[in-house]
Amino acid sequence: MDTLETILLILLVLNSVALAALVLLQQGKGADIGAAFGSGSANTVFGSSGSASFLAKLTTWLAIGFFALSMGLAFIAKNRATQLNVSDVPVVVPAPQSTKQPTTAPPARGDTQQNAKPETLTPSNEPVDSDIPKS
Repeated sequence: MDTLETILLILLVLNSVALAALVLLQQGKGADIGAAFGSGSANTVFGSSGSASFLAKLTTWLAIGFFALSMGLAFIAKNRATQLNVSDVPVVVPAPQSTKQPTTAPPARGDTQQNAKPETLTPSNEPVDSDIPKS
């Protein structure tokens, strides 16, 4: 699958470069707008000017190819994403919740902040990096 993806990606880059070059090479439709004001040009201003040139036809086919290659790469990316979700992705299992009740009772209503024991995240017997040794 990686080889096909690489080939499609290379084709898409080459297609987009060729498409940009062809668009820049072509003369714009607005270049003949002077005919409406009597400049002597025989082309129509906004209508069709006959059969499309070779460059216009080639640009159309390159644009169709660009969309087809883009859709192919999107399909490959979708398949790869679904394969990753099925296998080789570790699933995080939450730790079991402790049913043990807290050892300290919540402070009574009449207790002030001075009498209440401060809550700590670590037990008192566990060393903490921020503990400063008492001298």
